[in-house]
Amino acid sequence: MPYDSALRIVWIYPDLLSTYGDQGNALVLEQRARRRGIQAEVVHVRSADPVPDSGDIYLIGGGEDRPQILAAERLRRDGGLHRAIGRGAAMLAVCAGYQIMGSSFGGEEGQPVGGVGLLDISSTRGPARAVGELVAEVDSALNLPMLSGFENHMGVTHLGPGVRPLSRTVVGVGNGDGYEGCYAGHVIGTYLHGPALARNPALADLLLHWAVGDLPALDDRWYEALRNERLEAVLPSPQ
Repeated sequence: MPYDSALRIVWIYPDLLSTYGDQGNALVLEQRARRRGIQAEVVHVRSADPVPDSGDIYLIGGGEDRPQILAAERLRRDGGLHRAIGRGAAMLAVCAGYQIMGSSFGGEEGQPVGGVGLLDISSTRGPARAVGELVAEVDSALNLPMLSGFENHMGVTHLGPGVRPLSRTVVGVGNGDGYEGCYAGHVIGTYLHGPALARNPALADLLLHWAVGDLPALDDRWYEALRNERLEAVLPSPQ
């Protein structure tokens, strides 16, 4: 499917939520689009700026408690992200950004803080920090290979009936219930750092497919080398 105008990738609040290198997700999407001849631009939206509702793919990353609270407050007041998702834009929300997309999450002292309500989830503080490699088997409806990433969070995320689990946890904690992340429509939430899209190019291509339609294949030997190295390091060896 031809895509005549420039693909707009909107990176939300890099000044608040860019602690764990999640900006790499924007770079991966931009590069994979351009390798296919699709013009792409990354729009950096700082927390003092309005969120444009004309983007194609929206990204938000992880961060610490206070910046997370500020980001949620500003996104609720702004409304641009709601309008964009309402007209069908795609989104990947990571860690703190994932929690923000729900109805509530745990604040600095564990108190409930209102989220933006784009996903039917709520998050609370867990008993211990989840830190380490994470591997998960994706919901078969999405037709994606196993996910690989790194998690670093205190959250336990509870899924409501309006979302589906993104994947089943094989190694790691994820949501805290045996599953990792969730999705609804064209919105994906996950605890995966890495950055997630560098480790999981098929997930990047799913977001691009939602935005522009069918995509030609790419030579992914370097991405696959990274994936295989991480999976081999984490998964138990077959007996």
